[in-house]
Amino acid sequence: MSRTTRSTRLLALVAGASLVLTACGGDATEDGGDGAEGTAGGQGGGDALTVWIMEGTNPDATPFFEEVSTAFEEQTGATLDVQFVPWASAHDQFTNAIAGGTGPDVAEVGTTWTPEFGDAGALMDLSDQIGEAGLAEQYLPSLMEAGTLDESVYGAPWYAGVRSLVYNTEMLEAAGVEAPTTWDELVEVGTALKEADPDVIPFPVPASVHTTTPFIWGAGGEVAVQEGDTWTSGLDSAESREGLDYLVSLVDEHGLSTPAASTWNEADTRDAFAQEDAAMIISGSWTPKSIIEANADLEGKLGVVPIPGQDGGMAPSFAGGSHLSVFETTDQPDLAWQFVEMMTSGEFAQKWGEQTGFFPGTNDLLSELEEADDPLVAPFATQMKDASKTLPVTPMWGQVEGAQVLPAMMGTLLSGDATVEEATQTAADEMNEIFGS
Repeated sequence: MSRTTRSTRLLALVAGASLVLTACGGDATEDGGDGAEGTAGGQGGGDALTVWIMEGTNPDATPFFEEVSTAFEEQTGATLDVQFVPWASAHDQFTNAIAGGTGPDVAEVGTTWTPEFGDAGALMDLSDQIGEAGLAEQYLPSLMEAGTLDESVYGAPWYAGVRSLVYNTEMLEAAGVEAPTTWDELVEVGTALKEADPDVIPFPVPASVHTTTPFIWGAGGEVAVQEGDTWTSGLDSAESREGLDYLVSLVDEHGLSTPAASTWNEADTRDAFAQEDAAMIISGSWTPKSIIEANADLEGKLGVVPIPGQDGGMAPSFAGGSHLSVFETTDQPDLAWQFVEMMTSGEFAQKWGEQTGFFPGTNDLLSELEEADDPLVAPFATQMKDASKTLPVTPMWGQVEGAQVLPAMMGTLLSGDATVEEATQTAADEMNEIFGS
């Protein structure tokens, strides 16, 4: 990449920073905190590594990183300076550091940010290191795809969460039904739940990207498609519209949701489920444990299945989480990669997943979880391993997120202010304008 091109992309990155509001994972993005902001790194004396980690994913990450630091020093002789960065301010902190050439050696980067920072010339291409370590086939394909731009891998998969269908087993038993495995069965189960208890919301439908995309993808549609170097929206395709038609029919034709749910965020949806006002929800792999911890009477009442496919199988679910990336400004690339490899595979990847409720980014560790007996973990692991997907891997995606294109589209659909054809055309036009800029 030429110096002129890199400078232009850095300027565009800083100019667009205010449009990006949140990162890529789950609830960790909702909470800020008073984490210490990082200072210039990557210029140390060769025996210390500066690392930025997002604050909040692990409620108590200090003991974990003390253990990591000890192991890293034993392995390499180098020390770690781990600095915690609040998700809420992270994007601005990254863009300012990138523009000033003062980034850390290694940083946790949300999966939808990695292409943006990679395209700006801020991150190292880790393709060779990943290949030499034998990890190319071990890292989960959807997470590898999310970190790859123009055949360069700018982020090694660290952890991610995925959403599946969480349901109240007691409510389904009372209605005489089992968890759905197809879209038709989802309607049948929801109808039976409504008949058994008219006060329950069988399946709330919020205007959420993570509730919407499984039905777009499940019908064979795409959020956006790439041809050569050009991205265009896929929301106005026949397949995407078919999936959205079905999702909207759950509300206006079958009455499985409630108008209020259109304004809910994920926390609202979980609260309705925890209060047993809702019977089935699409929720993250990190949530069942927290729901039970906060609501002891729900112990034994939760079930999980992958999101049903249109005619069986599984509908894809967004795998959102974080990569570990090495900044181009580091003067210790080999040491930085040793840290990345330690964190993204083996013992410490497994421990981080156990402590956070997210999944490690390697197939072998996912297979162990998939084969485990825990009914609240194994279905999510299956979803992640066999039916997870990433959002469009383009540096422009941050602007699409910032403009709230998909939630706005769903809001007009759920309110009845637009037909599927009208809403998808409006959203596609807005997305294409961003891509074209």
